Amino acid sequence: MNLVDLWVPSVVLLPIVVGLTCVFLPWRRALEVVHLVGVTMTCVLLLWLVSHVVQAGAMTTDHLFFHVDALSAVLLLILALVGWTAGLHSIGYIRREWSEKALNMRQIRAYYALYHGFFATMIFVVVVNNLGLLWVGMEATTVVSAFLVAIYHKAEAIEATWKYLLLCSAGIALALLGVILLYASSIVRLGVRSQGLDWTVLSNPNLHLQPQLVLLSFAFILVGFGTKVGLAPMHFWLPDAHSQAPSPISALLSGALLNCAMFALIRFAVVAEDTLSGHWVQHLLIGFGLLSVFVAFPFLLVQRDFKRMLAFSTVEHMGIIAVAMGIGGPLGYSAALFQMFNHSMGKSMLFLGAGNVVQQYRTKQMGRMVGVLRRMPFTGVVLLIGLLTVTGVPPFSVFTSEFTIFVAGFQNRDILPTIVLMALIALVFAAMLYHLLRMVFGEHERVKSPELPLSRWSTWPLLLPMVLVVTMGVYAPQSFSELIQHASDILARIPS
Repeated sequence: MNLVDLWVPSVVLLPIVVGLTCVFLPWRRALEVVHLVGVTMTCVLLLWLVSHVVQAGAMTTDHLFFHVDALSAVLLLILALVGWTAGLHSIGYIRREWSEKALNMRQIRAYYALYHGFFATMIFVVVVNNLGLLWVGMEATTVVSAFLVAIYHKAEAIEATWKYLLLCSAGIALALLGVILLYASSIVRLGVRSQGLDWTVLSNPNLHLQPQLVLLSFAFILVGFGTKVGLAPMHFWLPDAHSQAPSPISALLSGALLNCAMFALIRFAVVAEDTLSGHWVQHLLIGFGLLSVFVAFPFLLVQRDFKRMLAFSTVEHMGIIAVAMGIGGPLGYSAALFQMFNHSMGKSMLFLGAGNVVQQYRTKQMGRMVGVLRRMPFTGVVLLIGLLTVTGVPPFSVFTSEFTIFVAGFQNRDILPTIVLMALIALVFAAMLYHLLRMVFGEHERVKSPELPLSRWSTWPLLLPMVLVVTMGVYAPQSFSELIQHASDILARIPS
């Protein structure tokens, strides 16, 4: 057995073992220690896989079950950073909920166990080679994360969970039909064989599948996985689930899970683009992407719930990534992947900061979150930087990736969609700035609830994404740029 056959399965199995261990631990302190060690070890393994791909290229296990290329490595890097940051923040967040009796010991045990189970399912989606098993992994992420959304057992959380399960399960069912149709289209060329859905087989651009079946397959997959991505008009589950889940889980949903769903959609889009003529794939991605940004704007403008506002901002950014993927070309693909990374860092930081604010103010209503910068200086700075980042203000990282998307759009002569996207992003910026100014800089109002100091577990983890969104806008390490370039080459069908 070579090193790849050992390390890739280990990075999937480790969080499962940690989660099962958490089920049987009766003490909160022991849960925190096991959780901390487990999430740190998992993220170290993920970073090792990423560095190996950067240095040595794609890796595939002997039986072709797992395959990790540069595109997978970009997602693994996001999972490692967001998963570790949210994992550390969970310790402070859960301690506060325990002290205020919002969660009991049984719920805390379930939280830590499900956290690692959720982590494992997302990793599996990214590293599995077979697209049918990728679908299984996406369904597993829905089931596990649904329990985390409902962890508080409140009526609103249960309602949000049911909406999440019903809509995403319906979408996943459509995606399954798309997977079956894709397999049917490969039978003519490959015959009935177990490798008929392997990415390493289907990604061959010289493999000629049946265009009619592939087009129908991609239509179902776009709607199915697009539901999990949060593309409009299939996004209705997303604001409720993000607003009701514990804030570290909201960070994972927005910063990690939706990117895994986008990764799945991208895998199928590459196969479809190799088969179809007439730019069907590009037109569909641009159309759904622009619709998502357009739909997000009015909801952002009238929103009163802070976490729901962040959720609609996520809908906007998933739309931007879809437009960038539709524009395509080496520059467009690079910009889409960079946008994916930047959004994950900025939005996970915002959701974690929102958790601090909600716990301190005891409300999610922005009208009552006034003067955050004065009452909570560190978290106020985090929110200010995060909101400026996700709205694309220079010199933060999202501005760099969005500007690159605009350049790619004009280079590829997708002028009208690019101009529309620019206008919609400007409107979203104005809507979010409207809420930002009062919430962060407004006059601090005295509240009856006591002001408890935040744990260092609730503040220090936010430094990592904050540093990344500030520095990556002006400088990206060479290894990171190479990784993005190699992933873009896979999408642009440029031989390595």
